[in-house]
Amino acid sequence: MTKLAYLDCPTGIAGDMCLGALVSAGVPWEYLVDKLAGLGIEQEYHLRLSQVHHNGQLATKVDVDLPDQNYKHDHHQQEHGHEHHHEHGHEHHHQHRSGITEISTPEQNHNHHPTRHLPDIEKLITAGKLPSRVSQWTLAIFRKLAEAEGAVHGISPDKVHFHEVGATDAIIDIVGTCLGLDWLGIDQIYCSPLPTGGGTVWAAHGRLPVPVPAVLKLWESRQVPVYSNGIERELVTPTGAAIAVTLATSFGSPPAMTIQKIGNGAGSRQLPIPNMLRLWIGESSEAVNVGKFKVKPSNLPPQTLHQSPLSANSSSANSSLETISVLETQIDDLNPQAIGYVFQELFNAGAVDVFTQAIGMKKSRPGILLSVICHPQDLDACQAVLFRETTTLGVRRLTQQRAILPREIQQVQTKYGQISVKVAWSDRSPHKTIMNVHPEYQDCAKLAKENNCSWLEVHHLALSTWYSQHQAKGAGSRE
Repeated sequence: MTKLAYLDCPTGIAGDMCLGALVSAGVPWEYLVDKLAGLGIEQEYHLRLSQVHHNGQLATKVDVDLPDQNYKHDHHQQEHGHEHHHEHGHEHHHQHRSGITEISTPEQNHNHHPTRHLPDIEKLITAGKLPSRVSQWTLAIFRKLAEAEGAVHGISPDKVHFHEVGATDAIIDIVGTCLGLDWLGIDQIYCSPLPTGGGTVWAAHGRLPVPVPAVLKLWESRQVPVYSNGIERELVTPTGAAIAVTLATSFGSPPAMTIQKIGNGAGSRQLPIPNMLRLWIGESSEAVNVGKFKVKPSNLPPQTLHQSPLSANSSSANSSLETISVLETQIDDLNPQAIGYVFQELFNAGAVDVFTQAIGMKKSRPGILLSVICHPQDLDACQAVLFRETTTLGVRRLTQQRAILPREIQQVQTKYGQISVKVAWSDRSPHKTIMNVHPEYQDCAKLAKENNCSWLEVHHLALSTWYSQHQAKGAGSRE
């Protein structure tokens, strides 16, 4: 059985809500406190655990208090914007509970928490004596967050300057969340659609509309389904969005699962509906009843699937899972000469692969099934090609997972010239075992023509050259 977690987010998601939900679901508080202390920044924060009621329902609240500040940490639906990470110039802006912005010069910042860029946080995590899965997930989340912030400000992710306060509490929230998921043994996370919220919040550069730009950029990166629940507050914070976008396998309805435990993580404000993240913990169901039929989970309607660090680690083949879109259409009235042109246009639009199969259609007409594999962000462009360049009147859209091996392009120098070689391996520790070595077709074809020799000769030469160069390390391993 696969251990699943479903993030039910009727009032959004923030880092502290994730922590509260995990503790509510059974993660020992002492375990989190002890492991977080290993980061070596315990002087920058103080953790508090409490039980609160929202609309009569009990939930677990985790607060990260920051010493020597005039305010307390509160990621969720507050009037200040501590959690909004951003790149600074020479002035540092600090938001207080009143929403008033103070501007301090660099000379006045010596009493504040240390400022950190992404490489600083990565070093902190790497040296934190965390479980390997926790380190991997945490680094992935911070990288995703920095990429979003960098895209908003037009700078490199490594140059994103995390706010002094935001960096500390975001580190605790993200590392703590990953520690909890690891302790529970979660293999895959799913997440509900997310509410947009509304209004404005204070950030370092003044008031920002909700959802804030970084959250929108994170949603865009995964094509996250969103909706308005009518609550005009900040409901999804950048940290919460980064956790969901990075770790969730899909966004949508709950997966087929047997529920074993529910954890409620409290937000801070009282809202019209209970302000809590509900964490469903359970195991995947071998089969579930849908109406009068019994179907396996793999036969249920597809959702927006994604390769998350969790599912990558649970893959028995040590391959990576990624989201892939598939377009299909049957055609029986298109001039066959057009098919080659359609192929090229689809590849130009971003298709990963295109293929046809001979089929028999209605009225005994021979036809083809045209299939297109592409990344979700290229789906609309590929579909437009099918409608524009073929006679089809309808296209089926599927979202699936595919397992892929890590790979890279290496160069080998032969007597005929340089050839690119695609090398794929399994990611088993402590060694990476080579699974496939394949010279690139176009390079072999080009050199074969230039040297008036056969393609097979060039192909074999590229393979033998690659293996001879790697013989010292062993043909079956890659350091």
